[in-house]
Amino acid sequence: MYKVLVVDDEKPISDIIKFNLVKEGYEVVTAADGKEALDLYKSENPDLVLLDQMLPEIEGIEVLRQIRAKDKTPVIMVTAKDSEIDKVIGLEMGADDYITKPFSNRELVARVKANLRNRHTQGQNDDNATNQDDIQLGNLVIHTKTYMVTKDGVDVELTHREFELLAYMAQHIGQVMNRENLLRQVWGYDYFGDVRAVDVTVRRLREKIEDVPSHPVWLGTRRGVGYYLSSGKQAN
Repeated sequence: MYKVLVVDDEKPISDIIKFNLVKEGYEVVTAADGKEALDLYKSENPDLVLLDQMLPEIEGIEVLRQIRAKDKTPVIMVTAKDSEIDKVIGLEMGADDYITKPFSNRELVARVKANLRNRHTQGQNDDNATNQDDIQLGNLVIHTKTYMVTKDGVDVELTHREFELLAYMAQHIGQVMNRENLLRQVWGYDYFGDVRAVDVTVRRLREKIEDVPSHPVWLGTRRGVGYYLSSGKQAN
C-alpha cells in the first residue's frame, strides 16, 4: 500500500483529498503547516507528497527544497495560484507535477496514480539493472543501474523526472519529439496542465549537462516541432 503525505492548511480540502485517496486504497497522513510536514516526512517516509504552496510556519516551496535536498520522492504541488510564474517556480525547484485549486477529484487521483506509477517503474528498472547497459554520449554517461548521470566522471545530480526525460531521449538519439509526446512517454499520462513542464525540465537539464546552456551540444530544439538529443555535435 502506498503512503501519501497531504499537506494543506485548509482542513476541508485536506479532508476531501484524504477521503478520495483512502477510497482508492492509499494510506494517508496529513499535515497542516510546513513544519509539521517536514516532521512527518522524516517519520512516515511517504511514497508521494501532495504539497500546498501557501502554508504557515514554513512555505511549501521551502518544504519542497528540503525534501529535494534529501531524496527524489515524487512531489505534486497543490496551489491556489494559477499564474505561469508560480507553476514554473515549483517545477524549477524540483516538483514532479502541479495541480491548481479548484481541482476535480478525478484529476487529483489520476495525477497521484501516474506519479506513483512512474516511481514503481523506476523500482522495476533498478531490480532489472543487470539487464540494462549504461548509455554513453561523449563525456556524458547515463547510468541506468543507479539512475545517475556523470559528466567527465563527476556525478550530475538530477531529479527523477530529469533523469527519465534524458534517458528516454537517449533511447531515441536524433529523433525530434514534440512536447505532447514527451509528456505522455515521460510523465506517464495525458497531462492535465500545459506543456510548460517539458520546457522547464529541458532548461534544467541543459543547465546541468551542457557546458554553455545557451549553446547546447546535447539537448537541441527544433523550433516549432520539439526537442531532440544529439550524438554530440552542436545542437540548435
